[in-house]
Amino acid sequence: MVWKRLLAPLLALAVGLFARLGAEFIPQLDEGDLLIEARRLTGAALTESVRTDLNLQKRLREIPEVAQVVARTGAPEVATDPMSLEQSDIYIQLKPRDAWRSGLTKADIAKETAEVLEGSPEVGGAVSQPIQMRTNELVAGIRSDVGVLLYGPDLAELARQGEAFAKVLKQVPGAVDVRVEQVEGLRYLRITPDRNRLARYGLTVEDVNQLTETLAVGHRVGDVLEGERRFGIIVKAAYPFTGDLEPLRALPLRSVTCQVVPLGDVADVEFKTGPAQVSRERQSRRITVEFNVRGRDLLSVVRDAQAATASLALPVGYRAEWGGQFENYLEAKARLTIVVPLALALILFLLWLTFRSMKTGLLIFLNVPFAIIGGVISLWLRDIPFSISAGVGFIALFGVAVLNGLVLVSFARDLEATGLPRLEAMKQAAEGRLRPVLMTALVASLGFIPMALSTAPGAEVQRPLATVVIGGLVSATLLTLFVLPALYTWLSQPKPIAPPPPKTEQVTT
Repeated sequence: MVWKRLLAPLLALAVGLFARLGAEFIPQLDEGDLLIEARRLTGAALTESVRTDLNLQKRLREIPEVAQVVARTGAPEVATDPMSLEQSDIYIQLKPRDAWRSGLTKADIAKETAEVLEGSPEVGGAVSQPIQMRTNELVAGIRSDVGVLLYGPDLAELARQGEAFAKVLKQVPGAVDVRVEQVEGLRYLRITPDRNRLARYGLTVEDVNQLTETLAVGHRVGDVLEGERRFGIIVKAAYPFTGDLEPLRALPLRSVTCQVVPLGDVADVEFKTGPAQVSRERQSRRITVEFNVRGRDLLSVVRDAQAATASLALPVGYRAEWGGQFENYLEAKARLTIVVPLALALILFLLWLTFRSMKTGLLIFLNVPFAIIGGVISLWLRDIPFSISAGVGFIALFGVAVLNGLVLVSFARDLEATGLPRLEAMKQAAEGRLRPVLMTALVASLGFIPMALSTAPGAEVQRPLATVVIGGLVSATLLTLFVLPALYTWLSQPKPIAPPPPKTEQVTT
């Protein structure tokens, strides 16, 4: 029969197309505006941050579609988003779409914005969206779409491995705005006491620590009482730092013989570059290599990135994990692998409960693979990767598809109960239930068409769900009207009864 020759190839086609769809956690929403996460060298002064921000704002205003540019540097008074002075968030408000250049998309504007950022070598960063960046940070702890989390004991080695990962990730198609978390580059004043020289003058390490405390935060030397109130007396060195170490080396220390000894005679005073921050997670130090995904689906980019970085051998005691939206996708996929089979099993159980026949229940359940075929083909035709939104659409599709088969088979069984043969009952059921089946499919399909074609804010999440339901209902309805009646009649045909063997007469004498 025709349905036998079509079912297996169509299922194979759907499996092949699904493997080529790609996947992502949730579709990227179009917020209407852009955001640049600007980063400068660690320890940059506020005046330098303001100067580079103004230069970026002037250059961004030259893009015709940009309406307004506002930069925010450092942390606000309410530190809900703590940042240092070398970090800035530059908000780019775009004009209405009807004022854009003809044929220009938001991706093109983001590309022009990235080119402006690349034209400022003293500033590094990434192009994102305000809500998207905040959501990534709140949900995954990473401001970008994907992050490689490197764990290990030594910050210097982590920084070297991070640079090696970033160099490889920049070659992966679809991975943009690759950057390594800034953990080094801050200058420290290091005072190292020499115990042998201290012993010559009768000094101790505590004397050096007291001088260092006076230089840094102030040393408490006593209290002042005013009635019932007590105030501490703090002595602090009034030294305006100019980059010269000689005044620091000349700071006096008083020995036990009341001899004044310069600090530089008993300690090494020098500047050294050290860590700007130390991030810890899972009882280990951590550094993050972040990147955004643009032009491709999330799963394909991460798979290519994992294959490209597989050749990077980490030292013993170091490990790499993939986080961000990719981690959220894996967690959601794991939940779907439980929810979807559970939903299918529940549908099959309800069908058996209705007909008290597993054969009839499986016959109606055949609508499910046909619905999957239509949903996958529709996603492929519209070039939409699989996402959690599409997964929810498949779950909703299964119920509507099974409902159409249930309507048809139930009516045929009622006609059979009146004494009609199965073939004649199915013919009348197919004719009599044509309108209800079409109405059920059309109502759902027409209701999802605005979601499938919408370009309003938030339509990116609705579009995969609506596309899956519309495409799946088309294939499932065709199965219900053409294949299901033939299959129902074929499965119920009585098996031919073999004729009894001929009787042989026995002659007795």
